[in-house]
Amino acid sequence: MRFLRRNTAEATETVEDTPAEVTQVDPSRTPGKGRPTPKRREAEGKRRGPVPPPPRTQREALKRMRGNKVSKEERRAAAAERRQRMMAGDDKYLLPRDRGPVKAYIRDVVDSRRNLMGLFMPLAIVVFVALLVPSPLIQQYATLLTTFMLLAMIVEGFVLGRFVTKRVRAKFPKEPVKGLSVGWYSFIRASQLRKLRVPKPRVAPGAKV
Repeated sequence: MRFLRRNTAEATETVEDTPAEVTQVDPSRTPGKGRPTPKRREAEGKRRGPVPPPPRTQREALKRMRGNKVSKEERRAAAAERRQRMMAGDDKYLLPRDRGPVKAYIRDVVDSRRNLMGLFMPLAIVVFVALLVPSPLIQQYATLLTTFMLLAMIVEGFVLGRFVTKRVRAKFPKEPVKGLSVGWYSFIRASQLRKLRVPKPRVAPGAKV
């Protein structure tokens, strides 16, 4: 009995002297933030500020819509300004095919000359009217005139393209100038009526460029 009491006391002392187990924390695990991740819409709403209250009446809704949209007068004024700047030759408002100092010089050279190709559109109207006239003789003369004018325009366009290409290469020796591209651009410019050319001519016919 004495031995049993001694063993029981030693066991109690052993249990009391043994320290409690320490819970080990895995350093690879990231501790939680303690709150849910906010949604993207909520985060953007906090950055932009409070959302305005919804309109209470239809009139208020229409007023708010008109305040957010651009009026017709402003759109028309902006379009007129863009048109005016494009006609004036501002590179910012021109089409990509018309931009650059090389294209501006080509236009000046073409506009300084009086070309037969400028009658292309009136000639097309004359041919259309002649086809409506029920007279074989008038249609025959109109066909001959049209054929002669078209051949003359083709020859003139070829000569004009070579002339303008030569002038451009002399004016811009460091620019890569393609003869076919310059000739076609010159032909299109010369075949239009002077008043309908975009941008407007900067030089008068017969001026030195």
